[in-house]
Amino acid sequence: MAHSRKVTVSTDVRGHTAGWAQTDPAPPAAPDPSAAAFFDVDNTMMQGASIYWFARGLAARNYFTTADLARFAWQQLRFRLLAREHAGDMSQAKDAALAFVEGWRVEDVERLAEEIFDELMAPRIWAGTRRLAQGHLDAGERVWLVSAAPVEIGRVIAARLGLTGAIGTVAEIVDGAYTGRLVGDLMHGPAKAEAITQLAAVEGLDLSRCAAYSDSANDLPMLSTVGRAVAVNPDTTLLRQARRQGWEVRDFRTGRRAVKIALPSTAAAGLVAGAVTAGVALQRRRRSG
Repeated sequence: MAHSRKVTVSTDVRGHTAGWAQTDPAPPAAPDPSAAAFFDVDNTMMQGASIYWFARGLAARNYFTTADLARFAWQQLRFRLLAREHAGDMSQAKDAALAFVEGWRVEDVERLAEEIFDELMAPRIWAGTRRLAQGHLDAGERVWLVSAAPVEIGRVIAARLGLTGAIGTVAEIVDGAYTGRLVGDLMHGPAKAEAITQLAAVEGLDLSRCAAYSDSANDLPMLSTVGRAVAVNPDTTLLRQARRQGWEVRDFRTGRRAVKIALPSTAAAGLVAGAVTAGVALQRRRRSG
């Protein structure tokens, strides 16, 4: 049987599976229980992709080489420029994600995520976006992160920021270790909207009173699910759509458009895993050789 941990997994009538985790200790009951805010992570809450910074932290700890990291970064840039997010790419991303988590113990991933957040992610949190999240907390609303990264990493980031919890990609666990199989799909695109809808049903949220924030047109389904959509540091397509819909736009970048070190909310969680997997395997071979 899969090892239990503090992740809620829900499957709707159409077979869509979503997972979310509250921070530990769980936050007190919100004074306004029917309203919440949902924040994309990559390039919305922080500069770059959380899973990329996680990989950077692993490289610094000699889990894999800087050459592996550079190769991954180039693959992500090419992936984004070519806009190749079709079914085949998503399938490859999912396969990569499976390879990354296989054999890793949950407590090790969470421990590393805590260390790497403090070292590499915390300095890259957008202060403006953080203030927006705090505004919802001050209004008595719950605040959830929504990311394609593994839900355990999302939960660490949420805890460090004092937020309610995180929705993320869920991996199966047996005896405290990842099996390499996902529970549901990568938390990406329409999957985010489905997960928010399922969480709202469980938590008693009124989506018409909820807000969502993202930088990427990939998150249009999520933004369209709630009553208030806000484009944060938007890409060109999202900016155009936001203006058409009359959505609020917030841009915390200064000067020329910031170069996005990693990638937007794409299949990052899966594709970074390919580089990490190769590097971890190489490092293990070196250690055992």
